Amino acid sequence: MPRTTTPPTSPTAPTPAGPVAAAAEPVAAAAGPAHPAVAHAGPASAPGGLAGVPAATPWEELVTSALLGTDRRPPGGASGPGPDGTAAALLDAAALHTVRRRAGLLPAAASPLPAAAPDDPRPPLPEAARGRLAQLLADRAAGSGGRRGTAPDLTELIPQWLATANVHGYRAPDSALPALLDAARARTDLRPQTLEFAGPRGLWLAGLNPEWKFALRGASGSALLPSPDDPEAVRRLWEEGLFAERIALLGAVRARDADAARALLATTWKTERAEDRLMFVDSLRTGLSAADEEFLETALADRSRNVRATAAELLSALPGSALARRMADRALSCVSPGLTGDEPFVAVEAPHECDEEMQRDGVVALPPSGRGERSWWLGQLVEASPLSVWPARFGGRGAEEIVALPVADGWGEELHAAWCRAAVRQRDAAWARALLGPPSTPPTNGPGTASLAERAKLLAVLPPDERAVWVADFVAAHGLSDAFQLLGVCPVPWAQPLGRAVVDALDIARDAGSYPWSFSGVMGLAERCLDPAEASRLEVLTTTPAEPADASPGANGYWSEAFQRLVSTLRLRATMDSELSAVPER
Repeated sequence: MPRTTTPPTSPTAPTPAGPVAAAAEPVAAAAGPAHPAVAHAGPASAPGGLAGVPAATPWEELVTSALLGTDRRPPGGASGPGPDGTAAALLDAAALHTVRRRAGLLPAAASPLPAAAPDDPRPPLPEAARGRLAQLLADRAAGSGGRRGTAPDLTELIPQWLATANVHGYRAPDSALPALLDAARARTDLRPQTLEFAGPRGLWLAGLNPEWKFALRGASGSALLPSPDDPEAVRRLWEEGLFAERIALLGAVRARDADAARALLATTWKTERAEDRLMFVDSLRTGLSAADEEFLETALADRSRNVRATAAELLSALPGSALARRMADRALSCVSPGLTGDEPFVAVEAPHECDEEMQRDGVVALPPSGRGERSWWLGQLVEASPLSVWPARFGGRGAEEIVALPVADGWGEELHAAWCRAAVRQRDAAWARALLGPPSTPPTNGPGTASLAERAKLLAVLPPDERAVWVADFVAAHGLSDAFQLLGVCPVPWAQPLGRAVVDALDIARDAGSYPWSFSGVMGLAERCLDPAEASRLEVLTTTPAEPADASPGANGYWSEAFQRLVSTLRLRATMDSELSAVPER
């Protein structure tokens, strides 16, 4: 049979041809190549034609009629009853040709079957929890928009449900794995919990669908990776695998034997792409130790600036490293106790140049727009220096005393911001505590930085209980306007003092006639983070009080609706917890 591909549609073709051509063209394309015997038989081999179109009408003539319009070019001189009879006859004839062509298709070679899915020995979910998971995933797929009313947002409860299910050690139902992987592909925050819950079967399934390849990167130790005890299989995957598989393999080997992981990385280091070298170096952040120093020192001479910067950052997080000592020597030459006057202070003499040695150690020479060169270099030196060098530099003073000292010549903001970054990088709780200051002090007057993002990072260094108490006192003193980022680093569920401080602040905002939409973010956090046991105590807040004269119209109705949603969400979370605590079926 001659080729059946249709010619390009002429811009002058009559519009009636459009629907006919659109219907006929994909049907023919889907038919694929025909068996030679059938192809040579041609359209005349049909036992008979359809009403209005002779059986011997060639395919090309049908296409021409579809393009020009059946009113201008009826196929084979055919016609049909009614105004659309000929067009219907044309489509029938195209369908007949398509069936004939499909009947002659040669069967394709069968693809090899994938290996069987691995076993998952974990217990199955209780029946009620299986139904709840299906409900949560269905709500995510359906999406939501507009005003939510008093109904809980089920999509935002998925992370908490997964965390609780993982605490109990349940395995995911096989039927839910595709929806779980789709959810994790759409939301990166779901991936760690989802992959843990999906287990080895989820990773096996992810290996069969390119859209789920993201799961392989978090597959450290999974059945998809060779055992670290099989050096030949490890070497083969390291040299031939996809990047996601290789970085997962590196993590699995490093978790078992850090020296073997570094040796594996060294075998191909010089031939890796710059972006891959960056990711490999960054993977050393997990389990970083003094044993990594030699490799990271070598990476300081890498031809990629990003690789050098990451290696320098990791080395500066090792207070005993040679780089940390070099940076400390430079920083101590710039920051010293004041030598004049009766009151102690901090004197600063920022660097006047950024030499090659500084740049090799990770100091970026070119400052961002709006920053001075000297302050930019000073901040990098102090940030990379061990915090342990400063007490000796300032006569044995502790972190709180040093931070409280006045800084000469307007260098205080830059110096304190660098100390904040150093405290976060080195996970030093004493310095983080000193730089945060008392929670009752306004951020702009605090000893450290006024940036709420930086303060949230400092808070994350503190122990969880101390973190929650500090934020509760901050909310009680300053309200919720500046607390959103700080609340985000507190452990869930919120401790009772923190939860009650947040609810009290929301109640005060409602009584003051504030816009409820300004607090929607905090209200959403409360729905996910408050202890579900608080639901009964919050019932009184669901009523709609009379609006003050100066309040926003309808504001109290929105507040009441938001509190009703909060209470219903807390009760749903309590139900979810009880469902997951039930004895599972065996």
